[in-house]
Amino acid sequence: MKNLLMVKTITHFGHTAGLVAVALLAAACGGSGSGSSSEAIAASAVPSLGSAGSFEFLSKAVSCTDAAIPGNVGATIAFSPVRCTVGGTTQLGPAAVPAYNDFLIAYDQFKALQCDPANTYPVAQRTLAGLTLPPGVYCFEGYLETTSGVLTLDGPADGLWIFKVGTGGTPGEDYLTGTSFSVVMKDGSTPPCNPNVYWWVAQAVTMTDSHLVGTILAGSAITFTNGTFNGNAFAKVAETITGPIALTACGAGGGTPAPVCKDFVTGGGWICLDDGLAKTDHGKSKCDSKGTFGVSGGIKHGKFWGHLEYTDHGKDMKVKSMKGTGVTAYEVVNATTRRIKGNAKINGVAGTYEVVVADNGEPGHGVDTFSLSLSNGYSASGDLKGGNIQLHRKCRPQICVPSDKGNSGDDGDDDECEEHEGNEGHDWHEGK
Repeated sequence: MKNLLMVKTITHFGHTAGLVAVALLAAACGGSGSGSSSEAIAASAVPSLGSAGSFEFLSKAVSCTDAAIPGNVGATIAFSPVRCTVGGTTQLGPAAVPAYNDFLIAYDQFKALQCDPANTYPVAQRTLAGLTLPPGVYCFEGYLETTSGVLTLDGPADGLWIFKVGTGGTPGEDYLTGTSFSVVMKDGSTPPCNPNVYWWVAQAVTMTDSHLVGTILAGSAITFTNGTFNGNAFAKVAETITGPIALTACGAGGGTPAPVCKDFVTGGGWICLDDGLAKTDHGKSKCDSKGTFGVSGGIKHGKFWGHLEYTDHGKDMKVKSMKGTGVTAYEVVNATTRRIKGNAKINGVAGTYEVVVADNGEPGHGVDTFSLSLSNGYSASGDLKGGNIQLHRKCRPQICVPSDKGNSGDDGDDDECEEHEGNEGHDWHEGK
């Protein structure tokens, strides 16, 4: 029986995203060499890239030398062009964070796609050379190193191939490397432009003098040296492009990135700080002391914004974020959890903090969580015993459009989602 891929879709951050609920029915034939038979997978079943799909290259840091990038470039930390031109737009710093966060979500959804044993290659399979594969989802438990080899895609022009590399979960066995490596259709032609081929790789991707096609989602870095690349590249850490290399922006990789609804978090409350010794108050558990906090974070007007106030009432520990640099990073951990980093005064001394908060439902329906790590070694975490964490992300698409304030010195990224931001700065300290 042929494979059948079934994927439920949900609405996430204002765009449709393929959920990780995947069922692959067993195939009649398998093994390596010519590949196994697969039912063509519908494009609608592929996890959405969200706003990341508007970029040709997207990562924390992007370096480009002696190349011409026809599409859009996004870098949350730095973009370093040397004799490198960009035909599309360049979004840097906080402006690139929403798209980068959408990539992280898509990365996890591709990771969760289940591997059909009939299309799973063991660690001993170290190369793609000589394989001829019909459309389907293919999983390689170990790393792949292909030199002077060809992978042949045997299917229609609208066929869909998803390759997952490093699914075994073994460190050092989870990267994709190609030298003089090519991907072609069965008739020897170049595969169609995206979205036909996807490469999910647990760690790094390195291509030298190769001819690769598809969308890459890499767990660490991506490096291209010479050759050609027809697709989109997303990496968690960094991307390096060194020419001469022929680059083609495909699918959603061209055009102007669409406006994105703001994603931000606000909240306050208190957690229990215990020394591990059981205490009771009239038969109920009792905290040794309380940690009270007020926190917010996100992106506003193209810049990180937010604040943190925290007090450990048992240790006389007080933390207050600095004005202007109180938030230096805002990251997606998963669908309900956000990480905020910034600078703060810790008992009056300059330092840094990292907060991770989770909105697990409204009070009475879920338990939100808060954790704090400081540069002086202090840390605290726990379920909220009072208060609430609120993740603001469900905005109507029709109101997520630039306003006309850009003509008055504003960067023009306002939208109606900001109506919720009045909660920022709310404190839940003891006695208030």
